[in-house]
Formats: sequence, C-alpha cells, structure tokens
Amino acid sequence: MAFQHDGLAGGRWFTFSLSQQLGNVGSEVERAIKWHAKGNKEYFESAYARMLELLDLTIGDERWKGVRRKELVRVREALCDSFEGGREIGGPLDNWPGYFLPFAILALRKPD
Repeated sequence: MAFQHDGLAGGRWFTFSLSQQLGNVGSEVERAIKWHAKGNKEYFESAYARMLELLDLTIGDERWKGVRRKELVRVREALCDSFEGGREIGGPLDNWPGYFLPFAILALRKPD
C-alpha cells in the first residue's frame, strides 16, 4: 500500500503522542475544509486522503486501545459524515477546527 506520508507510515508516526497525532490530523482537516469551500476538487481530494491516512495511522497505533480507539473510529466516521453534508452525526464542517485545535496546542506546550 502506498502512503502519501511514507516516512510517518514507516514508523515515525508511532513515536508521536496522541496530541501530536491529532494535531497533525487537524491540520489536514483544515486544509480539506478550505479546499472544499473553494471548490478546488483536486486539492480537496488530496487533503481529504491525507486526513484519512493520518487518522487511520492513529487508529492503527497499538498504544490506543479500547475506548480510546473506539473514540478515534467515531471521529473518523463523524468527519466523513461532515464532508458528506453532516446529516447523520458529523454536523457542519466549521465545527471541526475547534475539535482539533486543543490537541495541537497541547502538543506544542507539552514536549515529549
């Protein structure tokens, strides 16, 4: 399987804290939202694929088990729903940056 983030998928991702991982996912979420709003299909699809790739790597991280993994899977499901119109569980796209921002701030404040 080819990854857009080969270096991260090769193992480096699994050295990041959960806050670092979700902060990076949040960056791709914001890019996908921006390109979606601008109607740039090519850039949107690329950012969306990167977002899902990073989120899937996070879900696959063996450190996050049980309830934590279930929550990550739920976040993925809700994000996908939001990009499809937010009819089920995800709500509007503009809700998502506020979800991920605290993780990015925590990752910056708390070095590993």
